[in-house]
Amino acid sequence: MIVKSNDTARMIETFWQYDTELFLWLNALGSATWDPFWLVVTNKWASLPLYLVLLYLLWQQYSRKTLLQTLFFVGLLVLASDQLANLFKYVLVQRPRPCRVEELADQMRLVADYCGRYGYFSAHATSSMAVAVFMVKHLAKHYCLLIWMLMPWALMVGYSRIYLGVHYPLDVLTGQIIGALLGLAFYRLQQYGHHRMA
Repeated sequence: MIVKSNDTARMIETFWQYDTELFLWLNALGSATWDPFWLVVTNKWASLPLYLVLLYLLWQQYSRKTLLQTLFFVGLLVLASDQLANLFKYVLVQRPRPCRVEELADQMRLVADYCGRYGYFSAHATSSMAVAVFMVKHLAKHYCLLIWMLMPWALMVGYSRIYLGVHYPLDVLTGQIIGALLGLAFYRLQQYGHHRMA
């Protein structure tokens, strides 16, 4: 059976509508009391202490050469995550963020100080999950509780984007899935390069 383009467009529109309804429900769970907390969670600089802890743990486990190589791959991973998200947001999809949709203005809470133009998919969700998976693959065998710190952190960063009113749930979910795949891919790529040079 061939699905007509009009039917496909209607299916996508219905899917977007469900996504919008879920966004409004999740976004409405917020309150002024919790706004400062989620503004901190979403701020990339607020994760600096976590990055320093991860750097220390890597330093404890690896030689200087392997540590530098790992940091190089982390940099590439974050760059790839951000640029891939931007490609989808500004070139391939161009779905307006909820904070840019006039019909939602009186139904949602906009907590963020800034609202970009397009949102599919979230770079915050992608890069945080990518780093979390990459670091878990590197360090979980030495620090088994690390996964219980990094995964909730990545999920909280993703949720903060919905809470603040700048992303739909699908933006976040897509970013987290792609981020997890990128984190795993870059880990395997580093391991392959490491064995080749060994």
